[in-house]
Amino acid sequence: MAATQKRDYYDLLGVTRAVDDRALKAAYRKLAMQYHPDRNPGDAEAELRFKECTEAYEVLRDPQKRAAYDRFGHAAFEGRGAAGPGFGNDFASAMSDIFDEFFGGARGAGPRPGGGRTRGSDLRYNLEIHLEDAHQGKRVTIQVPTSSTCEVCEGSGSRPGTEPVACPTCHGAGRVRVSQGFFTLERTCVTCAGRGQVVRDPCTTCGGSGRVARERELSVDIPAGIEDGTRIRLAGDGEAGLMGGPPGDLYIFLSIRPHDFFQREGADLYCRVPISMARAALGGSVEVPSIDGEKARVKLPEATQTGRQFRLRGKGMPLLRSSQIGDMYIEVAVETPQNLTRRQRELLTEFEEISSTENHPESHGFFSRAKEFFDNLSQ
Repeated sequence: MAATQKRDYYDLLGVTRAVDDRALKAAYRKLAMQYHPDRNPGDAEAELRFKECTEAYEVLRDPQKRAAYDRFGHAAFEGRGAAGPGFGNDFASAMSDIFDEFFGGARGAGPRPGGGRTRGSDLRYNLEIHLEDAHQGKRVTIQVPTSSTCEVCEGSGSRPGTEPVACPTCHGAGRVRVSQGFFTLERTCVTCAGRGQVVRDPCTTCGGSGRVARERELSVDIPAGIEDGTRIRLAGDGEAGLMGGPPGDLYIFLSIRPHDFFQREGADLYCRVPISMARAALGGSVEVPSIDGEKARVKLPEATQTGRQFRLRGKGMPLLRSSQIGDMYIEVAVETPQNLTRRQRELLTEFEEISSTENHPESHGFFSRAKEFFDNLSQ
C-alpha cells in the first residue's frame, strides 16, 4: 500500500493530534477489540482494519515515531517498515501492553517453574517488651506457630522411596501454550500450579506438601537502644517451602509498653515530677527513679515554677549500636494543695494578704496588662 493511499493515523484511531497517551491507548483498545479476527472470523475487511489500527497505534505510541509522522506524514516511514501488515517484531511490541486487557493477564501470569519447589511465606510476629528491656537489651524466647519441612519425606512431598514426577499436562515446563487467534500465549499449568512436577504417591505425614504445621521456639536478641516500631528480620525462620523449597523469613515487629514514669523521645527520657507549693517556693531536693533502677537526686532552687526542666546527663537511653547515651529530663509540676484544714486555710489567707507583687510578678504582670486591655476597649 503506497504511502499516499494510507489513511491518516489519527483518523484511523478516531483521535485528534493533541491526544495524550492514555486516550490513545483507550481508542486503540476499543477498535482492536471491535475488529479483532477472533471476533470476526472470515471477515477480511475487519482483519484489514485491525492491521491498520495496530500499525497506526505502533507509530503514535512511540514519541520519536509520532514526532516524525507529525512532521513528514507517511513518508517518514517509506521503505523502513514501521509496522507493516507482516506482523513482525514492531507489531508484537505494539501489542505487548494490551495483552493483559484482552486476555485477562494470561501473558506472563503465574509462577515460573522451579523443579516443583516453592519458597515458603514470610511470617510476622508481634513482640511487646518493657522500656527497661529496650534500655538494657535482652534475649527473649518466643513460640511461633509455623510450618516446618516434613522430616519423613525430607520436604519432597512423596512417600519415602518415591520421587515427584514430571507433570503430564505441561511435561515439566510449568506452563502451557494457548492459541488466541493470531497469537500463542503461555499460561500457568493448572495441574501442577506452575511447579512442573506432581506427587503421585504422597507422603502420609504431610499429605504431599512437604511440610507440617508445628510451633517453633526461637531466641531473639533485643539490642540495647532499640526503638518502638523496629522490625527485626530472621532470615529462613519463616514458613517452610513446598516440596523442599526454601523457607521464608520471620519478621518481628517490636512495640514498647507505655512506662509508668518515663516518656521517650529518641535517646532522651522525660519524667514529670509533682512537687508541693511549699517545696517549690522554699526549694529543696527530690529523689526520682531512673531507667537503670537507681535513684537520682534533683536539687530544686527557691521559687521553682511549673514546667521547669532539670537535665540529668547520661541517664537516658543508649543509642542503638553506639556507646553514646541520652539524658533524662525532670519536668516539675507544682501541685495546688487540696482538702485544706481550717488552720491551713487561715495560713494561706494570711499569706495572700501579706503577699506583694514581688512575690507573684508573673500573675501581677498578666492582670496589669489585662486591665489595660479592657480600659482601651472601653474608650
